[in-house]
Amino acid sequence: MSTLNDFAITERWPATDPSKIQLYSFPTPNGVKASIALEEMGLHYEAHLVTLSDMDVKSEEFLSLNPNNKIPAIIDPRGPDGTPIGLFESGAILLYLAEKTGKFVGSSTTEKAKITQWVMFQMGGLGPMFGQLGFFYKFAGSQIEDPRPRDRYIGEAKRLLAVVDKQLEGQDWIAGEYSIADIAIAPWLRTLDFYGAREVLEWDSYKNANVYLERFLERPAVQKGLVTPPRP
Repeated sequence: MSTLNDFAITERWPATDPSKIQLYSFPTPNGVKASIALEEMGLHYEAHLVTLSDMDVKSEEFLSLNPNNKIPAIIDPRGPDGTPIGLFESGAILLYLAEKTGKFVGSSTTEKAKITQWVMFQMGGLGPMFGQLGFFYKFAGSQIEDPRPRDRYIGEAKRLLAVVDKQLEGQDWIAGEYSIADIAIAPWLRTLDFYGAREVLEWDSYKNANVYLERFLERPAVQKGLVTPPRP
């Protein structure tokens, strides 16, 4: 039977308590999905800071758990068959933890399907498109003189915000009740402020999304998850 010590990543980031879920992350929009979910679900875990530097995410130890060299990743010492399981990809982690606890994933097959579709919406649309917006609006891509890449992602970000805003009409949360879909989506809405892109996206015009994000950020588990693991 395998144990936590069988995972090479624990050589670089050793577990203090091997009975707890081990989280390897950094507080980015994707990283905080895992920490917020763990806090919301009341799971016992240890958070290990994995910086975005090549020294960490491209280290042999981290790649042994996530060959795609991206945070977050987890090891659950009590996996579905009683043995440890390692997982990467924030959406997969959300779905796994929700299934494990039976929390924030709906109480029927229909509700679960609806929640899952909005998690996939974030994974396939909101996250990648907002990430490209950040690159071309704030980071290295902003130095490119050709305006077409920047304009493309501004336009796509506006379109996606309109989808979110419309979905929130008449309800507090994206799929009805609070769920992992909100844990996936809201951190990416929050990052628009970090990108300095709210004005260019006309953020204030998305009234439902505005109060939705405020509502999300008021949750104590969210506040804790947003700073876990703490930055150096």
